[in-house]
Amino acid sequence: QEGKREKERETQTDSLSLVSHTPQKDLVDKKCLTEKHTHLSCKKVFCQPWQKCIDGTCICKLPYQCPKNGTLVCSTNGKTYPTYCQQKSFECLRPEAKFLNRGACRAEAQFNVSVKYGNTTSEGIVEVKLVEQDKKMFICKKPWSMAEANVACLDLGFQQGAYDIQKQFEIPENLSMNSTECLQVHCRGLETSLAECTFTKRRTRNDQDFAGVVCYTQNAAPPANDSFHCVNGKYIPQKRTCNGINDCGDQSDELCCTGCQGKGFFCKSGVCIPSKYKCNGELDCITGEDEIGCEEKTEFLTANMDEERKWIKSFLPKVSCGVTNSVPIRRKRVVGGKPAYMGDFPWQVAIKENEKIKCGGIYIGGCWIVTAAHCVSVSKMYHYQIWTSFLSTLRPDKDVIVHYVKQIFIHEKYNGTTYENDIALIELKKHANRKECVLNNSIPVCVPWSSYLFRPNDKCTISGWGREKDNQKVHLLQWGEVTLLHNCSRYYPGRYFEKEMECAGTDDGSIDACKGDSGGPLVCKDVNNVTYVWGVVSWGENCGRPEYPGVYTKVASYFDWISHHVGRSLISQYNV
Repeated sequence: QEGKREKERETQTDSLSLVSHTPQKDLVDKKCLTEKHTHLSCKKVFCQPWQKCIDGTCICKLPYQCPKNGTLVCSTNGKTYPTYCQQKSFECLRPEAKFLNRGACRAEAQFNVSVKYGNTTSEGIVEVKLVEQDKKMFICKKPWSMAEANVACLDLGFQQGAYDIQKQFEIPENLSMNSTECLQVHCRGLETSLAECTFTKRRTRNDQDFAGVVCYTQNAAPPANDSFHCVNGKYIPQKRTCNGINDCGDQSDELCCTGCQGKGFFCKSGVCIPSKYKCNGELDCITGEDEIGCEEKTEFLTANMDEERKWIKSFLPKVSCGVTNSVPIRRKRVVGGKPAYMGDFPWQVAIKENEKIKCGGIYIGGCWIVTAAHCVSVSKMYHYQIWTSFLSTLRPDKDVIVHYVKQIFIHEKYNGTTYENDIALIELKKHANRKECVLNNSIPVCVPWSSYLFRPNDKCTISGWGREKDNQKVHLLQWGEVTLLHNCSRYYPGRYFEKEMECAGTDDGSIDACKGDSGGPLVCKDVNNVTYVWGVVSWGENCGRPEYPGVYTKVASYFDWISHHVGRSLISQYNV
């Protein structure tokens, strides 16, 4: 029997060694690596409920900013907190105050992790003393993985987590005979203490059932030629990148991928997550595809802190944006084509000056319009009219509402020569006796917080009252489908700034945003049919020519600038 089990163990394939046919180096996006993304990069991942996203980084919330709902938890500092979120936000500010147990603090309560029977203090079989138990117990080998091992080593004081979980350790025979039970532990891998993970007890067959770990030290893991250098300084084998397993501990091995190997699930944003996260009732991909085509699940609050974390997320504020009642079904063009219909683009507005449409604009909620900086001037703001629910310049509809401008914010670093930072905000005046701006038939479009939500080759839509190729005037709102393009510097060498600009067009140049469309929207839909304003029409040359795609201000790069003026709660989704 023992020989049979040994053979089974040899034939089992560890998920770390599952490899796709693509060489691992080919799965890593080198350009992305220079950004040094980690689990705190909210352009790539969602922040935890006790964090908020500022300038692309997840930072600590203050405890009072947490949702009030939750259950009492105890911290290692001896204090009881009203919710898990409040304890974690306090720990975020004071890392020594870790989670201890669920419920109020009790005298003499202790949680302890140690390793035994290794050759050094950084390795051995993992032993845990739980708060509600008197004796220490070994951890079971199944489902022990790098996720749990990284947390255990962090608990032991090794900041870079675990190095190896495969090494075998011998237990003295008299002890192995007495150890008939072990603890199964499940972690997500980003906990700061094993106490936050979920424990269950099971019977053991022999000492081979116990989990061992080698924690990461410079001696344990000298960098090899084919090593991957994690952002936290840790070196891991290149073959362990882009497999959905957080080997680095800071997730940096899974955030710059062009595909996933083994049991990894690929998010369009270039992130690999464990395949078990698909359809788990929680969005893990910022692009949303891990929860598409899933059966509805009912979330129950259990003694599991991961479930508590998900439950807290359900109380975070939600923003309603980017969902229309109608879908444009015919392919129409901004350069030559047929008109849009009411409700197709409910965020589209027209900026008029002296009875003529000067530019387009985009409604983002409240009293706020986004447009291009080159479209507006602060000195002329009392001359502008903002028309909403508006399709035809010849026959204004009865639904048209005219708004006036309260103030204009032009980006401080706007350069009128190069069109860098070509973005502006218009705040509308409220109508008499109104506390809020009322834009009937208008729906705000969502504002993207990450430049990874949409990628080159995605199909997006432009709309406006521009001019046709022969400079002929257009009287009806039109739209067209364009493709996001990469490496636009080849079209506009020295004038295209990738961080601030986006370009889009078609192979034959048949659809383009032309003169008169400035300030209007380039919008993209995610997998859940939610629409984001990805670009603001900025500039281009030779309208409607394939070698001269339209250039747009990349809105995702200005999320913090917009939220500074309009208020974070107006545009912030998913705890951003």
